Amino acid sequence: MTSSGARLRRPGRLGRVLVAVAIATVVVLGGFALAEYVANDLGGTTLVIYTYPSLFNGTDCNVPYAGTVFAPFESAHHVHIEVECPAGTLVNTLLAQANAPTADLVIGLDEITAPEAEADHLLVPYAPPALADVPPALDAELSPDDGAVPYEWGYLAIDYASAFAAATDGAVAHATFPEIAANASWSRQLVVEDPSLDITGEEFLAWEVEYYTHVLHENWTEFWSAVKGSLPPPAPDWGTAFGEFMDAPGQNQMVVSYSTDPAYAAYYGEGGSFNSTVAWWNGTAYGWRTVYGIGIVSGTRHLTLDEQFENWFLSGAVQTVIPTTEWEYPANTTVPLPAVFAAALDPSGIVPLNDETTPAALAASLPGWVETWLDLFS
Repeated sequence: MTSSGARLRRPGRLGRVLVAVAIATVVVLGGFALAEYVANDLGGTTLVIYTYPSLFNGTDCNVPYAGTVFAPFESAHHVHIEVECPAGTLVNTLLAQANAPTADLVIGLDEITAPEAEADHLLVPYAPPALADVPPALDAELSPDDGAVPYEWGYLAIDYASAFAAATDGAVAHATFPEIAANASWSRQLVVEDPSLDITGEEFLAWEVEYYTHVLHENWTEFWSAVKGSLPPPAPDWGTAFGEFMDAPGQNQMVVSYSTDPAYAAYYGEGGSFNSTVAWWNGTAYGWRTVYGIGIVSGTRHLTLDEQFENWFLSGAVQTVIPTTEWEYPANTTVPLPAVFAAALDPSGIVPLNDETTPAALAASLPGWVETWLDLFS
């Protein structure tokens, strides 16, 4: 395979290696000083938003798309929006600043990290009116009390090369976790992300645990015990894993990634170079739904503006940008999808295993799962 015309990026797909709190605090406080300077220079109010560098297909935090997308809100409300992408994780940055927060809003918490933020009382629950156009299941999977509200979603998937599909006579398209575990010629092709370092790795671990527990009714460690001798070394982050998949013909022909990847490939003229699947069993497809949310930071100085922004963020003006910049599904169901999304797996045919747990239970269980995984791979 060859890399697509533009390197695929994913919302918030930064590794979870923690940066020292002191470093994160210095970086963020430096950004806050810049925001204050801009606000004073403009003579108006500044909203500070923490997010990830690739928001709206950006390459340097708020360049080029975030500023353009946010411009109508700035104009309508006579406010300046300062976008910052702090070092480390969003949750840990918010936690480091819990006693003196500098951000007003945070964009990019997901079904793994939003419960962490809520457990530490870092968010202000708010249900914006536009939430009426968001499926209740998405909201429940992210934050039942609306500490964060969904703005986009998708499914985790296993991408596989077209050559590998041919080599397996198409069987990989309906693969099960036990099939991968029992077949070393399959598992040695599968690149996974380290769940102790990477959010995608955590999500894949949650998917596998819920599948074994609630679909197979078996011990989830059996999968990892079976494959640990044949899997390629787990990647430190999603970007590394996807690069290994794209750039090594004949090797690493499967990777843990996202179900909309084939739509992305088609968009850039490489449709059919690879496809994706979830985990099947007895004719049913089981997946892990990823949900990304926006939340108001506890201690904000601009609560009314924050609420207006959160509601606006779920409106069509923003949601129509998501499919071909974030490569996810917009949370607002009134927003039509580009035709290229027909190349992706049909999400309506996937059973979300998130429904087998709650955000709070997931947050409580994951550390133990990761520790067990590390013991298996040590």
